Amino acid sequence: INFVVNSGSKVALVGQSGSGKSTIINLISRFYDPIEGQILINEENIRDIKLSSLRNNISLVSQDTIIYNKSFMDNIRFGNLDASDNKIKKAAMNADIHGFINSSLDGYNTVVGEGGNTLSGGQKQRLSIARAILKDAPILLLDEATSSLDSETESEINGTLETLTKKKTTITIAHRLSTIINSDQIILIKKGKIVDSGNHKELIKNSDYYKKLYNTAT
Repeated sequence: INFVVNSGSKVALVGQSGSGKSTIINLISRFYDPIEGQILINEENIRDIKLSSLRNNISLVSQDTIIYNKSFMDNIRFGNLDASDNKIKKAAMNADIHGFINSSLDGYNTVVGEGGNTLSGGQKQRLSIARAILKDAPILLLDEATSSLDSETESEINGTLETLTKKKTTITIAHRLSTIINSDQIILIKKGKIVDSGNHKELIKNSDYYKKLYNTAT
C-alpha cells in the first residue's frame, strides 16, 4: 500500500469487505501501528508525533457511533470539552439535529439513554457529525459513516457531511459508491493491495473492477 493524500483533498477508499479499507483508517488513527512501513503527515512519521496531538488533529466518524448516557449537550461536547454552549448549538445546527433536540423533553439537557437507545440511527449519526464539526480537526476520517441508514436518511446526512468536509483533508470509506463520485481521488483496494486509482470518470471508463463495484453498490 502506497498512496499520497494532498492537503485539503477528498480521497475515497473502495473495495469489497475485508480488503483492508478500515485497517488503513485504524492505522492512521494509531489504534495500532504497521509492522512494516510508515505513515507520514507533513513528512513526519506519526509514530514520532505525541498520540494526543495526533488525535487532536483527526476527527473520526464511523458506522459504530458511540453515544453516552448523558445529555445531548454533553454528548456533543465530547468533540471539544472546552466548547461553549453556543458553539455546541451551532454545531448541532450545522449537523441538522438542533430542531430535534429543541423538541425533546428537556431540550439540550435531555438524557439520551445508554448507547442512545432513545434515538434513531440517523439521529445518532447526526450527533456524531455534530461532535466532528465542533472538534473542527484538519483531518477527517469517515469510515462507512452512513452504512446503517436507509437511503433517504443517508441522502440527508450526506448534505451535512458536505459542510463538514469543507477545507479538510478527508478520507472516506462508503458502501454506496454513488456518495463518493465527487472525490478528488478514488483508491481501489483488493485483498490488501491497491489495484487502481483515479477519479470517478477515469475509473468508470478504464477499470472493470470499479465498474463492477459501482454497479452493485449504488
